[in-house]
Amino acid sequence: MSLRLARTAVLALLLAATTAASLSPTPAVAEGPTDRGETPFWAEEFDGAAGARVDPGVWTTKVGNRETQGWWNNERQYYTDYRGNSALNGAGSLDITARRAVRDSRHPCWPSGSCDYTSARLTTEGRVALGWGRIDVRAKLPTGRGLLPAIWMLGETEEIWPAQGEIDIAEVVGHEPRTAYGTAHGPGYSGPDGIGHAVDLGAPASSDYHVYSVVKEPYRIHWLVDGRPVYTLTPEMLPAGSLWVYERGMHLLLNVAVGGDWPGDPDRRTRFPATMSVDYVRMYGTGWIDGQMVHSPS
Repeated sequence: MSLRLARTAVLALLLAATTAASLSPTPAVAEGPTDRGETPFWAEEFDGAAGARVDPGVWTTKVGNRETQGWWNNERQYYTDYRGNSALNGAGSLDITARRAVRDSRHPCWPSGSCDYTSARLTTEGRVALGWGRIDVRAKLPTGRGLLPAIWMLGETEEIWPAQGEIDIAEVVGHEPRTAYGTAHGPGYSGPDGIGHAVDLGAPASSDYHVYSVVKEPYRIHWLVDGRPVYTLTPEMLPAGSLWVYERGMHLLLNVAVGGDWPGDPDRRTRFPATMSVDYVRMYGTGWIDGQMVHSPS
């Protein structure tokens, strides 16, 4: 995934995180819902014909590699807007697929040469953002050495990362197929110093769908898997002097990265095509659609 470096120290830093940052008073905002029966203020069910693209009025498809320095992680995939890398599968899911690049495709890769793989990176930036509430993403994530599928959020702001804030809802490092990581990145605790958790899914993430969730409350973030709470982060858990940067709208990103500092390169056992299938995305509580604040019906 972009905007990250190797993160092997995540769990150790979770245990070491300590003193609180200085905070302004809590704003008067709606708290995040936890009732799974509530109506979402926005949802994407990915119903449609096989091969259809996602709605361009909601989703932006990022393209490139070299100009972003391997998406700031020395990644080896070139993100495209090709149907072969992202399209509806006709069975109610969005498929984001990493593939071996076609010979002589000449997709420029960082730092030189051409990328050996293509994939897709989709974002709701500027279109849909969660303020306070819950986001559920039901997905099946690919596994295999060198793969890094990710479901994550970035702050809706022009600030430079990590000042904008990042919440990784779920990432799977392909050679750890049973483990899903959830991490927060902000000023003073980003990249390998991100704060979060790891959860054992009980089986490879590619074997079945799971619902990966985050609940954003004022000055509190909860991670859940299949409705089961697995971790909570509060400002008191940040390193001394660090800033809490999550009291803002945050848009969603979905991607499958290949290679890079964290997962390393694929090997001969890594299977391609490698597909992340997303059954649905649902946001509850308070958020923004095309700049307008919206709320879940109650």
